Amino acid sequence: MKSVEIIMIPVKDRQKAKEFYLSLGFELLVEAPAHHGETWIQLGLPGSDTTISLASFQGIIYETDDIESKILDFKNKGIDVGKIDETPWGKFAWFKDLDGNSLCLHEK
Repeated sequence: MKSVEIIMIPVKDRQKAKEFYLSLGFELLVEAPAHHGETWIQLGLPGSDTTISLASFQGIIYETDDIESKILDFKNKGIDVGKIDETPWGKFAWFKDLDGNSLCLHEK
């Protein structure tokens, strides 16, 4: 894994949350329909590579250059990783930590 790319923050109202984070100094990077029928809202601080997404659930997305080899590495360590989802934004594979927190690999 190269970096923490996106921290997904669960919110009740995405538009109100967007306005709040904009008032804190975040910039709107993406606001687009998502495949699950909701709106994907992604914001970032100027000069930072790590961004946030306003979502219906918590999660952390890690960037990787080779998702297949990282999944194989994790499986060899006994970490169960879900199937790879191919999207227009890259490949994603979700897994959970020992406490049930959602984590995700992302290859652009």
